[in-house]
Amino acid sequence: MVRWANPWLAVLLCMATLVWDAAQRGPAPPEARAVWPVQVGALVDVQVDALVPTDGGFIPMPGNTPAAHSSSLLAMPQGHPAVLVAFWFAGSGESAPDVQIAASCFDRATQRWQPAQRVVERHALGTALGFGVRRLGNPVAWLDGQGRVHLFVVATGLGGWAASRVVHLRQSLPGPIMRFDLVRVLPLSWLWNTSFLVRTAPLPLHDGGMVLPVYFELGVKYPVVLRFDAEGQFLGMVRISRRGGVLQPALVMQSDRQWLALMRDQRPDGHVAVAQTQDGGQSWTDLPDLTLTNPDASVAGMGIAPGQMLLVHNSSPHARHILDLSGSPDGVHWQLLARLADGHGAGEYSYPALAWADGSLWVSYTHQRQSIAWKRFGIQQ
Repeated sequence: MVRWANPWLAVLLCMATLVWDAAQRGPAPPEARAVWPVQVGALVDVQVDALVPTDGGFIPMPGNTPAAHSSSLLAMPQGHPAVLVAFWFAGSGESAPDVQIAASCFDRATQRWQPAQRVVERHALGTALGFGVRRLGNPVAWLDGQGRVHLFVVATGLGGWAASRVVHLRQSLPGPIMRFDLVRVLPLSWLWNTSFLVRTAPLPLHDGGMVLPVYFELGVKYPVVLRFDAEGQFLGMVRISRRGGVLQPALVMQSDRQWLALMRDQRPDGHVAVAQTQDGGQSWTDLPDLTLTNPDASVAGMGIAPGQMLLVHNSSPHARHILDLSGSPDGVHWQLLARLADGHGAGEYSYPALAWADGSLWVSYTHQRQSIAWKRFGIQQ
């Protein structure tokens, strides 16, 4: 057994560690104001119960990659050659050493997905970081105030997903071939910045910055939001829920300062967990669970207009073979809008993503752990 010769030295070291940790992560960020994904003048034309499917299929996979998971969708501005960009991880299987982050653009002119690119490779990332990367996963993308794509990726060293770090990358060159440079490992934990993961889409803000939902997964699990400015500089973090066992928060806008966090629940017979902020993310309150079941599965949500909220979720109690799109006027009462996939008791359709682009709702999700499926919904006139 190790004994400290001077117990006060141990206390001072612990205090120094906590002070250093607080300095690394910064103070709680100021109140934020979110922005709707559609123009203000068009809000009256958007009703979630008027959404109708228009097309869909599968996003092209990189060659010789039989497995895919955890997609993210990034809407691009008008005038960009791409309507949106999809990111996901692909390889021979989850946690396999050949897994890389893949990307594909939906071309505005041809209205087709372009061939997939490999945009992040673990050996190159490990070289940039200065330490080995064992596995990659869960890419999430954001467009900053200068039109640069930022990519947040889960990367592990020793250990499993609970020993992950969130790595921040930024697009280095514009153009059809996407290249990313390392920005940093996000300073989120005193434990060598490990055990924080990213999964769901950020919430854009009026000031050009964004709020990124992440979660802690070592032992107790809990959700957190991170604040970034318009340049992509990390400003600070706030814990969402005081509960344990909830993770992968999806941020759903109710107004510019009032948001919901809808979360995966790891309990048996769990339901979609909920927390709410009414002050732009400065503080959060846990609310009663939704009536929607959650079989320990990730959800995706967004508010597209006042009183018009969307959620993609697995609705079967104990499996991921059914994936639904639901809508709500208040975040409490939800109705089924469309069944996206039904494996009739088998298979997996999971880890959805949502984006609003070119006046349409876009959905992507993991199809049988083999590919990324997509659907587009338009507004019925």
